[in-house]
Amino acid sequence: MVFQIFQAPTEDALGILRLPDNFNFYVIFLLVAVLYIYFNEINKKNWNGIAAGLMLYTIHWFVEIINGIIQFYSGYALWTIPTGTAYLILIGLGVELNLMFAIAGLATSKLLPEDRSEKVFGIPKMLLIGIGNAALASIIEMFLIMTPAFVWIYPWWNALTVFIFVYIPFFVGAAYAYYWEPKKQKLIIGGLAIIDVILILIFAVILPAILGTTVI
Repeated sequence: MVFQIFQAPTEDALGILRLPDNFNFYVIFLLVAVLYIYFNEINKKNWNGIAAGLMLYTIHWFVEIINGIIQFYSGYALWTIPTGTAYLILIGLGVELNLMFAIAGLATSKLLPEDRSEKVFGIPKMLLIGIGNAALASIIEMFLIMTPAFVWIYPWWNALTVFIFVYIPFFVGAAYAYYWEPKKQKLIIGGLAIIDVILILIFAVILPAILGTTVI
């Protein structure tokens, strides 16, 4: 059985899913730190930076929800967190990672040029910055899987697939959202947020009530 070696971490993750047993007060500090960062940007009226942050965050939630749905229907998520988190929100999403991704797009925006047309070797600089941050995140994740706290389940799910299907949408999306007109920012980011909420309602509230079991 190709997945036998991954049964233990998957079962461990399901065993702590949304249980408060491992809660630690550092989560409160992290939450306040994230709020402080956003309140500071609001005070500066840095709406484009905030849009970049929220763009990445809404894509992040969409990807994590899909990972949870894959877990329910196949028995195995693409990635999972069996230990090391104070609170496991979804099968592959600990509260610490969630708070980190809440500000990752905002952090990326600090590297972006004022002129969106600026290029490096004929390539838009904002695209290069997005791809560069995606590559960095993929490298960091390679170190994470060397620990017991983060597991890639499928043999074909690796640094390259994470780079292409997760982190490029995250960071390139954030970089481009920074330059969008306010109307476009509200439309796309708001639309993604609505999709996330609908998926959560369906797979975390409605289906579990019907099936009598956790879905995501």
